[in-house]
Amino acid sequence: MPGPDSRNGRISAAVRFAACLLALCVPVSAYETDQISNRLEPVRDSTAVLNREVNLALQSIADDWRGPRNDKRFVRKVYRKIGGIHWVDKLERWAMKSDEVDKLATPRYASIYSGHPITATRVTRLFGIGATIKVNGHLIGSDKIGHFLSQGKKFYFRWLRSGSEADAAKRSAFTERAIFGQKTTGSYSNADLVANYEGHRFYRSLFEDGIVAEKKAILRWQDGRYRIQRPFDFADHINAYWDEGLHINHYDRLLYPHMQRRLKSFCGDFEKNPRLYGIENEDALIRKYRHLQLRDTTELRLDHLCR
Repeated sequence: MPGPDSRNGRISAAVRFAACLLALCVPVSAYETDQISNRLEPVRDSTAVLNREVNLALQSIADDWRGPRNDKRFVRKVYRKIGGIHWVDKLERWAMKSDEVDKLATPRYASIYSGHPITATRVTRLFGIGATIKVNGHLIGSDKIGHFLSQGKKFYFRWLRSGSEADAAKRSAFTERAIFGQKTTGSYSNADLVANYEGHRFYRSLFEDGIVAEKKAILRWQDGRYRIQRPFDFADHINAYWDEGLHINHYDRLLYPHMQRRLKSFCGDFEKNPRLYGIENEDALIRKYRHLQLRDTTELRLDHLCR
């Protein structure tokens, strides 16, 4: 009869095998990022260079346009040019590799998710974390660019079909609960849902005035072609709710106790600069995103845990 060590070995091997199978199904953009470790280190803001890449793409699509106005087709062209069907969107991959985009110095396997049991971290334990960059003054995971472009496109087309942002948000939340989120990583990312929604707003703002307050649509249809009438700016979309060091993930029962202890270990950093761990004007963000099925994780924020 097999002993306990033999049974435990088979269980451990089965867990690793299952995690590998899940990993094959999950895009890299579903993996975790870490805006807690090394948060006190300086990072250059990359808003300008990322804006440049998006605006070049929009101008290229407009210049090459042939045929009648077709907003859905324009959105799909944007997606193909800087988004994409691969695991990492084109603009996201460029940001990860470009020397023009500064990254927070957090080793891939030395993050807030390191050292926990594989049964708790699952895919994250196997593949590490994604890069953290700064945009519009906020630290965000590079994966949020992919959420903005790809999941934002899906949110936009769901909205077109249903006419309801709340209905489109339900599907967005479902994917975060399922294979693109909590089922494979143990984490339900509130920030992912915000990035998805803001991507939807970006696609709408291509054609609609007022989606970004007091701004016209990015495009206008004139003389049988699309014309750029104002530049795109990530600052119109990125805020503190994209930052998983502030807008903490919701963790399932397997991962929660490990993450709570790990987050508490950063109280020394918090005491050095509490300002970096607070959200200004949060009431406005709560109102703006109340239909996205965000989960309250206030008890895990460092300005709560460390006081």
